[in-house]
Amino acid sequence: MPEQVSVGEYLAAQRPRRADAARNFDALLTAAREAFAEHGAEASLEDIARRAGVGIGTLYRNFPTRRHLFEAVYANEVQDLGRVAEGLAGEPPWNALTAWLDRFVDYAMTKRAIREALQGEESDVFLACRQSMYDAGTPLLLHAQRSGDVRADMDMDDLLRLVSGIASVAFADDAQRAKVLAIALDGIRPRP
Repeated sequence: MPEQVSVGEYLAAQRPRRADAARNFDALLTAAREAFAEHGAEASLEDIARRAGVGIGTLYRNFPTRRHLFEAVYANEVQDLGRVAEGLAGEPPWNALTAWLDRFVDYAMTKRAIREALQGEESDVFLACRQSMYDAGTPLLLHAQRSGDVRADMDMDDLLRLVSGIASVAFADDAQRAKVLAIALDGIRPRP
């Protein structure tokens, strides 16, 4: 994927035009995301096809290799992060930023499975996704900093590393992860 192509353009180019084929494509992305979150990079392609309600041949027509599937799921997750950021733009700054970071934690779980499978490779898709993710979150951070809700001595890279670190840890359950994230986010508040 050339650098000038956005994540949305990449996904649009991959998505079939026929309505039934597009539904299958979307169902496969959803099923793959769930399977990767539950079972990691080794999730069964047969299980993904079954979850999507399609045959394995349909999966391979859409995603000829496991890497194609990983990249499409990753790009779809990043595109969703962008949509979430846009939808939160009118919310109070702190609420918008923390809601987006909650969604980022979900994304980070999928990303971890995909990164394990690709062993740290940096494809053009991943580079475009990283830029898109930063482009989506930075306005929320800046807005929260301008409002005085977030300390001014940090940038998006600092924030995403903090939250990514939390997302990479195994927790007893989602409630514990949410609690630890809330504690960490209290640390990005300005000092009195």
